[in-house]
Amino acid sequence: MKKYLSNKTIQREVTVEGTMTFAKLENGLHTSDFVCCENVQMEAFSGKCKVQIMRDGNVYITELPKRFRNTPIFREDNSSLSLGMNGKYYFVFTLDEGREEELPELLVRQAKAIARKVIDSLEFNG
Repeated sequence: MKKYLSNKTIQREVTVEGTMTFAKLENGLHTSDFVCCENVQMEAFSGKCKVQIMRDGNVYITELPKRFRNTPIFREDNSSLSLGMNGKYYFVFTLDEGREEELPELLVRQAKAIARKVIDSLEFNG
């Protein structure tokens, strides 16, 4: 069995012959198409991947791991408090552009509301 750099073994591998076309679009983005020359039955796949095209024409495609999002502990209309995978708390506040006049009042009010919720949960658990 082949092994990748991350020491994870390949569960199933299919080798096919075909033609790969590389191009660069007018907007500067790269594109690549592979056309298989064989009759192969495979499971369809779509995902976010890292693609490396080497100078010698070799192509390496690796699926990126699923992104894990922080689960909010407390929420308000425009803000939330969550605990990240790194053990840090994150307070996120979002507001549409053009509502700058409301920004200070909303930010303070919602931050205080979440702080009250944190204090109440600590008193309840303690």
